[in-house]
Amino acid sequence: MNLVSIRIITGDIKRLVGFYEQVTGVQAAWGNEEFAELRTGQGTLAIGSERTVPLFAPGAARPADNHTAIIEFLVDDVDARYEAVRGIVTDFVNEPTTMPWGNRSLLFRDPDGNLINFFTPVTAEARLRAGATI
Repeated sequence: MNLVSIRIITGDIKRLVGFYEQVTGVQAAWGNEEFAELRTGQGTLAIGSERTVPLFAPGAARPADNHTAIIEFLVDDVDARYEAVRGIVTDFVNEPTTMPWGNRSLLFRDPDGNLINFFTPVTAEARLRAGATI
């Protein structure tokens, strides 16, 4: 089994896709006006309009209502990314902070309130866990 993607449902797909393109530097691949994907080397962040929910099951997902998941991106330099997104992000949860498990982490929210973690492994153990060579 392979985890292929995480999908966010939103009420404003153009705004949310644009936000993720800006903060990640990844160009979205649009399937149609209701669905886009930001594909990285390890996984895909899919973004769907709330109009796609009834195709699966009416009422099964609600936009801007996530309070349990953290969307995580491994980045080369979390401090540099912090400086790069300061003009884009309006809701920072913290500034870059080194966590007890060896990652330097930046938490912020997207326009729908989803929690995002940009992190860089900074200890040898953390780099090994992440499979990173940085």
